[in-house]
Amino acid sequence: MKILFSIVVPVFNRPEEVRELLESLQKQDFQDNFEVVIVEDGSTERSEAVVEQFREQLQISYYFKENSGPGDSRNFGMQKAKGNYFIILDSDCMLPQQYLSEVDRELKAEFVHCFGGPDAADTSFTIVQKAINYAMTSFLTTGGIRGGKKAVGKFQPRSFNMGISKIAFEKTAGFGRIHPGEDPDLTFRIWKAGFQTRLFPKAFVYHKRRIDWHKFYKQVNKFGMVRPILNKWHPGTAKPTYWFPTLFMLGFCVAILAAFLGLWLPLFLYASYFLVLFLDAWVKTRSIRVALLSLYAVGVQFIGYGIGFIKSTMLLNFSNKDPEELFPKLFFKKK
Repeated sequence: MKILFSIVVPVFNRPEEVRELLESLQKQDFQDNFEVVIVEDGSTERSEAVVEQFREQLQISYYFKENSGPGDSRNFGMQKAKGNYFIILDSDCMLPQQYLSEVDRELKAEFVHCFGGPDAADTSFTIVQKAINYAMTSFLTTGGIRGGKKAVGKFQPRSFNMGISKIAFEKTAGFGRIHPGEDPDLTFRIWKAGFQTRLFPKAFVYHKRRIDWHKFYKQVNKFGMVRPILNKWHPGTAKPTYWFPTLFMLGFCVAILAAFLGLWLPLFLYASYFLVLFLDAWVKTRSIRVALLSLYAVGVQFIGYGIGFIKSTMLLNFSNKDPEELFPKLFFKKK
């Protein structure tokens, strides 16, 4: 079967992001044809004018629809696409020139119906973006699942850099209405449908998250709230490691109290961990400023996720309400 790629990108009020992404697609060294499908998800700042500037260089389609969330917009784009293998990207990503060639090489070497690729920081990123990227991708914080390390057990692709065959999409009906969390939810349903997933370690993207510290906290807090819901929906997928940020946060409070009582060992262990983080971030980013900010980013990440996780766990276990009733802001409404 000849693979025909359709790159599907949902967009919400980010025309300049679309420009950067399309510029990187224009520079791909991939020799075969591919199409780009831009789905404008009810934006007030539309990207249509930007898309028009690339029509001669790229095979590109543009669609505008009412706002219904990134998951539904990806489904819409895959339904409109002409290819038989869909590559899902976030609008805040840029691609190295070899990206499509790497994806093609991996699929030809060992075909898989769903893949995910790593997340990297470009040299042009701000120090805050680099620090957040480190917190999200480091093996010392997330197990490296976004940064190219092979996770223990099955790999769970993330929708900022994800591929899915047309066959798998049609069998699973694509993404659900929960957000965030729509990507692991789809991955679990892909597994249940009998398909496999795999990490393509060299098919990385530069994920240019345009968020500040407050938005980063809200994002990871939602990640924490979503995980217990996914555990409830998909029994057997829960892992003890999902408790790590919550236990880390609670343990740190205990360590501070212990220090007041003259027991310094717990606090020393935490200090040792953050020292290792600092040194690792310094080596990887080659910047003391980024390394220092990375410590703050990791703290925000653990606190935000940990609070969200324990809050969601408690409510789900001690309430008879459905997740959508408990957490309406995590779900887009049915069309």
